[in-house]
Amino acid sequence: MLKKRILASLAAGVVAASLAVIAPTASSQAEVSAQACTFTDWVQGQWYTTGSIVKFEGNYYIAEHDNPGYSPTVSTWYWEPTSCDGGGGGGGATCTSATDWVAGRQYYTGNIVRYNGSYYIAEHDNPGYDPTVSTWFWEPHNCNGGGNPGGGFPVSEAQFNQMFPGRNSFYSYQGFVDAARTIPAFGTTGSDTVKKQEVAAFLANASHETGGLVYIEEINKNNDLCDESQPYGCPAGTYAYYGRGPIQLSWNFNYKAAGDYLGLNLLQNPHQVAQNSTTAWRTAIWYWMTQRGPGTMTPHDAMVNSAGFGQTIRSINGSLECDGRNPAQVQSRVSKYQSITGIIGVTPGGNLYC
Repeated sequence: MLKKRILASLAAGVVAASLAVIAPTASSQAEVSAQACTFTDWVQGQWYTTGSIVKFEGNYYIAEHDNPGYSPTVSTWYWEPTSCDGGGGGGGATCTSATDWVAGRQYYTGNIVRYNGSYYIAEHDNPGYDPTVSTWFWEPHNCNGGGNPGGGFPVSEAQFNQMFPGRNSFYSYQGFVDAARTIPAFGTTGSDTVKKQEVAAFLANASHETGGLVYIEEINKNNDLCDESQPYGCPAGTYAYYGRGPIQLSWNFNYKAAGDYLGLNLLQNPHQVAQNSTTAWRTAIWYWMTQRGPGTMTPHDAMVNSAGFGQTIRSINGSLECDGRNPAQVQSRVSKYQSITGIIGVTPGGNLYC
């Protein structure tokens, strides 16, 4: 539970640190762009994480720091010009994440859909508007001759169902995939092995926190998880910020930070996390990508930088479980991780324990 992970004494630092992701060195960034050059067309207002590559006015830029869609030519602290070896990859690289458009489904900025044989990219969040009618929300997207709708994600729906045969239907596979695509670096960084290991590690921890993706909300809702020292207080009520979602988001400052990152007013209405599958998954991925908790790195960095699964445990609940505090809980997470990596056919790697 996040309420156990983050002490009130650390609360003031959480919001400030909520957008912090360890940036790769300049040399490693150059290596990423030269080798992969996976980019998207820059979209104003879309969230970009460190290392994201965009195409803007015919040139390529790499994010030096996380930012909410600042202009690459204006915000030079956030963006740096990069080389894409002649533009290999292009917009078509993102079409591996495309899905067939569904009326009424929630889409987020940057999502790509296939509609009547053509591709469209969401310019703004929208509740499933027709891409050919709502041109403010959608823009035609060049996939350089095609794509793989629904493909490219490290875990298939069949594998997901095998991992969680008794899961609550709220935790849908589509909700997970839709959420992941709103935070592009999740499950897309590094080799195919690293991508699978990261998603497996995330799902293993989520499984542990929710009893196998069963519980949407914390059972005990009577804890005071309001840090009243925060200037924004607890407008939803002192007892409203109990755990919700795959990582059991808790405390008012976490709801505030997650909401700011995702463009949702979770501080005023934390119940959204338990009402929408994609929103719930997004809050969990937010924590995974940006928060260090009691650890020294984000869970994302632990997996993509080969620190090992054990460091994800430390960042999520290390103050209560690691260093011999609760070896049974650590073993539960490790066992689930080993099971999931077995299902998707990838080695678990080293450093499994904390």
